Amino acid sequence: MPVNLKPPVASQLLPVRGVALGIAQAGIRKANRRDLLLIRLDEGAAVAGVFTQNRFCAAPVIVCREHLEGTGIRALVVNTGIANAGTGESGMQAARATCAAAARLLGCAPEEVLPFSTGVIMEPLPVERIEAGLPACAADLREDNWAAAAEAIMTTDTLPKAASRKVSLGGTAVTVTGIAKGAGMIRPNMATMLGFVATDAAVAQPMLERMVLEAADASFNCITVDGDTSTNDSFMLIASGRAGNAAIADAASADYAALKDAVTAVAAELAQAIVRDGEGATKFITIEVGGGRDVAECKAVGYAIGHSPLVKTAFFASDPNLGRILAAIGNAGIADLDVARVKLWLDDVLVAENGGPAASYREGEGARVMKQEEIAVRIDLARGDAQATVWTCDFSYDYVKINADYRS
Repeated sequence: MPVNLKPPVASQLLPVRGVALGIAQAGIRKANRRDLLLIRLDEGAAVAGVFTQNRFCAAPVIVCREHLEGTGIRALVVNTGIANAGTGESGMQAARATCAAAARLLGCAPEEVLPFSTGVIMEPLPVERIEAGLPACAADLREDNWAAAAEAIMTTDTLPKAASRKVSLGGTAVTVTGIAKGAGMIRPNMATMLGFVATDAAVAQPMLERMVLEAADASFNCITVDGDTSTNDSFMLIASGRAGNAAIADAASADYAALKDAVTAVAAELAQAIVRDGEGATKFITIEVGGGRDVAECKAVGYAIGHSPLVKTAFFASDPNLGRILAAIGNAGIADLDVARVKLWLDDVLVAENGGPAASYREGEGARVMKQEEIAVRIDLARGDAQATVWTCDFSYDYVKINADYRS
């Protein structure tokens, strides 16, 4: 069961003018499930994205990067079930054929379509099923179809993930809505996830490209479930320009800051939802690392803790075996870390200081916190003023079961 996560309420997901979504049951890998999504953009929309850093990236990731170098994007096609990764030249042909099929349907160029896939790696993409399903997607295109779209991109997710915000830019009301999928093979740069966030604000292309990087760094690049980086990870930011605001062209402007905050809030909610729905998760853990010399070393400590199977299994068992956290901190790669100055808390309980257990610490207090569904781990490195937050979950028996049976 996901940790304190509820499915999105369709009526609370705000339509984004200039962005229409349609879904279909295409039978890409399993019958009778929503597994194909088409997103149509009004002409003039700006699109920017960040992608997996895995060198074995999927064919659709390669094609997306190529098409984003062009003059405009009119559509996105997302399939679940088959990742179209590790598929060689035939996979590239399949990704391009997907773009061509959507382009024929919408009357645009194939280079104006971005393809996305998620699912099993090293299996061929059944392009003929995508081509057959796209007309149903087109017939279903609606601006208020975000909830169904969130469901159509799921793989091992137990719940769809979606969020919305409203913001005022110089007196103009602007909407931000997004969806994401992901539950396992999650870690930064990016995660086994797909994320799509759209706004009706007008944003200059260079500003959108900057904004998507900043939002990703504060959200999807702050989560880990299991430390594995997938082949297909993509986070896209769309600005349709239909709100009527003066186009944002200055990163130092108040409008840029306001919109970035709204986009980041949506992305962070989606990112945390991915962790809450982590495969087999029973605990949601926030790791706050402060007192670092820079953000990079704070994140390194956060991920050393969040990636440790020993730490994560202790959380699952509610076992205050907290020396595992100290070991993870010491293994984060900070060569000159003075461990005598490091402090560790579980929620409000001081666990360690001066290189060992805090004089006030009692294991019963640690056990009390470890039994909670939501736990905060706080570390003070006492080296500077930098800080970072990482969100993760525990490892349960079900994580092994889900991944052992993934292809069955």
